[in-house]
Amino acid sequence: MTDDSGHHHHNLHDLEQVAEGVGEIENAEHSIIATGAQAAMARETLEDYTLRFAPRSYRKWGPGVVAISALGGIAYLADFAIGANIGIANGTGNALIGIGFFAIVIVLTGYPLAYYAARYNIDLDLITRGSGFGYYGSVLTNVIFASFTFIFFALEGSIMAQGLELGLHIPLWLGYLTSSVLIIPLVIYGMNTLAKLQVWTTPLWLVMMVLPFAYLVISHPSAIGDFFAFSGVDTATGEPLNQGVSFAGSMLAAGVCLSLIAQIAEQIDYLRFMPPRTPENSRKWWVATLTAGPGWVFFGAVKQIVGLFLAVYLIGISIDNAGIANQPVHQFVEIYQDFLPHWLALTLAVILVVISQIKINVTNAYSGSLAWTNSFTRVTKTYPGRLVFLVFNVAIAIVLMEADMFSFLNNLLNFYANCGIAWIVAVASDIAINKYLLGISPKEPEFRRGMLYSINPVGFVSVIVAAGASILVYFHVFGDTIQPYSPLVALVLALVLPPILAVATKGKYYLRRTDDGIDLPMYDDHGNPTDTRLTCCVTGIDFERPDMIASAVPGPNGEKQYISSLALSCDKTGEHVLPEQK
Repeated sequence: MTDDSGHHHHNLHDLEQVAEGVGEIENAEHSIIATGAQAAMARETLEDYTLRFAPRSYRKWGPGVVAISALGGIAYLADFAIGANIGIANGTGNALIGIGFFAIVIVLTGYPLAYYAARYNIDLDLITRGSGFGYYGSVLTNVIFASFTFIFFALEGSIMAQGLELGLHIPLWLGYLTSSVLIIPLVIYGMNTLAKLQVWTTPLWLVMMVLPFAYLVISHPSAIGDFFAFSGVDTATGEPLNQGVSFAGSMLAAGVCLSLIAQIAEQIDYLRFMPPRTPENSRKWWVATLTAGPGWVFFGAVKQIVGLFLAVYLIGISIDNAGIANQPVHQFVEIYQDFLPHWLALTLAVILVVISQIKINVTNAYSGSLAWTNSFTRVTKTYPGRLVFLVFNVAIAIVLMEADMFSFLNNLLNFYANCGIAWIVAVASDIAINKYLLGISPKEPEFRRGMLYSINPVGFVSVIVAAGASILVYFHVFGDTIQPYSPLVALVLALVLPPILAVATKGKYYLRRTDDGIDLPMYDDHGNPTDTRLTCCVTGIDFERPDMIASAVPGPNGEKQYISSLALSCDKTGEHVLPEQK
């Protein structure tokens, strides 16, 4: 898998470094930048391509390479814990139906989002702005996404701390701290190292995970029957629960799994770097977009089922294991012990846990810092640099871990799922129904300040109502009977409200302007964002056409000037923002 220049690129972070390299060349060309503020702005712009439209000049990777990078983080072990938790609480039957329901929802909602990211090279926040939320409206969903990253950072960090406790007898509180602080320098400096880590650890990870599991199934065929017969255990008392298969039980299980719905946003952080789609690469392009986009759920569902299988196996060996059967490190120690001496089994299990957790938590810390920075920059119109928010995001995760989040994991994930579902389903509904079926929402995505209204009620109100109502349902406000169905409430409301609101408002809050003041076409003959470059009047740097907009301030000789979307986001006076089109 190489690109045209023969270089292997396996990771988003590689892509950034190329971005920085291009930036340095551009900086040399544009030594016009005089003031310190502008120089800082230029530097941030280049670091910050990660936050905005991904220009064609960086997207030199083939579709396959982008897909492999996007699936690199799928090594995480949270799925094992989630699968085990929902099975222990609800029994295998309900858990399997719940996992199936979760997979269908993820594929159906992930498809339109992944397509938009790969086709138009923008991240999920930018897609959200133009799909019913407005310029400031998507700050709300950015906070939902940032919460996803720190909740899962804490979950993955807890799993790593359990490994350190079991293997090295490091007390949990110290393990929580170590597993978090360790990530910070990696996200700041070690992007290159990490790209290499992702690549060589993936085959090792697969061998360490898949072979022992296959061995277990072959050497203990009775475990399969036990797995299907398992009907839940009360972890406090060790008593069997005898949970029959029921719609309510399946939905409770699905609710926990659906907390992972926002994972599509992390997949999209990679998918934005897909090459332009042409008649020649069309088939490869689609395969990569679908595999790396909604396709991640296939791996997720398999891991959840395996996690539950291992938990049932552990509980089958001894009911005393009920308390630790949901901890991936114990699950793997148990499998390895089947054919290895205890010390080696323990060592391998700890190595597997640490590698897996570092692989995913780098992405969590990174995506979270971007989501916070993005919101903060838009609201305050200042750019603090994402380091501040990297530390902030990790700090919240440490607080969650020290509060022993792992013990009330099901409740936390079920609660979070309601917010995540409301956001992702509302955006998918706007794209599929309002853009394609009803034609009310503009098909081409728009994310630039001045082109969008501050808030579009279509998505904004939908998310507040869907998340709010489903959280009330979850907390038994409407009685106990409907309580297990809170994820369904979020799903249905987020699906039907955007079209209802779009029709009610006649779609008038989507675009504040239809003309961005630039006479060059936005898309090439194949419908891909064009790579024509224009110079930004604030930073003096050239940007590609889709990232630019005309400035409301004319040049020194009255000529038209252009400004980049980032410079415009930081324009405190708002003098460059084009007036509303009447």
